[in-house]
Amino acid sequence: MTKKAIWFLLALATAFVAALVAAPATFAQTAGEVVSKGIDWVDVAAAIGLGIAAAGCGVGQGKATAAACEGTARNPGASGPIRIAFLIGVALIESLTLYALVIVLIK
Repeated sequence: MTKKAIWFLLALATAFVAALVAAPATFAQTAGEVVSKGIDWVDVAAAIGLGIAAAGCGVGQGKATAAACEGTARNPGASGPIRIAFLIGVALIESLTLYALVIVLIK
């Protein structure tokens, strides 16, 4: 990543955290109304965890696809076993995201 992209992501994360901190004060209710309990940080942590898992799986699937294509290009005769190993690997990588989604939904 370039320095510009890192600074952009850092600024985006800072804005996200600032919005979460300012949200209770911004949406505060008047004295006669029922006040909510605030931010449920478990939901926020679960969403961030699911995002990290999905990003990691995307990177892993990209690297697996690149390696399978490179292996097939180097040795076309081994394309069958490479394809089978690739499909099994991608299925296992994708299952990580599904497990993270199930954990988020169950939490």
